[in-house]
Amino acid sequence: MPGGRLTQPERQQIALGLADGLAYAEIARHLDRPTSTVTREVMRNGGPTGYRADLAHRATERRAQRRRQSAPRGPAAAAAANGRDTEAVREFEETFATVMMASGMPKMMARVMACLTLSDSGSLTASDLVQRLQVSPASVSKAITYLEGQAFVRRERDDRRRERYVVDDDIWYQSMLASARALTQVIETARQGVGVLGHESPAGARLENIARFLDFVSESTIRAAEQAREVLHTKQGSGRTEGDEAAGGQDGDGDTGA
Repeated sequence: MPGGRLTQPERQQIALGLADGLAYAEIARHLDRPTSTVTREVMRNGGPTGYRADLAHRATERRAQRRRQSAPRGPAAAAAANGRDTEAVREFEETFATVMMASGMPKMMARVMACLTLSDSGSLTASDLVQRLQVSPASVSKAITYLEGQAFVRRERDDRRRERYVVDDDIWYQSMLASARALTQVIETARQGVGVLGHESPAGARLENIARFLDFVSESTIRAAEQAREVLHTKQGSGRTEGDEAAGGQDGDGDTGA
């Protein structure tokens, strides 16, 4: 697959593919590019309904110019902490944010979430985020409020009394629980509708099935999250978790190992 940045003709092909209703994977095949490249390109330039090839091309040129201006000088410029390639880390951060955007998270919230998740400390201040993302404090504040509401981020004070935003080992567990419990209101409302429309009516039966389905999904999600919670606390090189042992304590034919 060809490397390098997308060209303007390639962006025009992406715009035409979106207009024709093609999936990202299909557009990527036409361009001989990875699907992730097309997904990232579209999601950070207006989304599938707002993508414009000329605007996307100019925006990419502006981002490249800003990076050149802010790039550190000297032989160590390409290496960040722990010997990481600065540009590779930046590109992965954009990819990670794009994946979350594709799942429904708004752009700025996805960028903040990616920045926090990829920091070794898992904890940054508002000023840290403003500097790293080159956005306004108001944008960071709005993103944090959203992420906190979804249980993705929590706030704490450090020893200097500064407010820090934290993504810790349990955040994804708490977020899954919050998401599952958010279905409760939909379930209750659907069942209210059954009473209004009547159990015997097609619409009432439809709502009852929706409520039963979502109730099952919610309970299953909570149960699975609780069973797998220990995975989030596994440290590198520590081996299998208690959950792994419970699930994998038998060999392939169902008997316990000798």
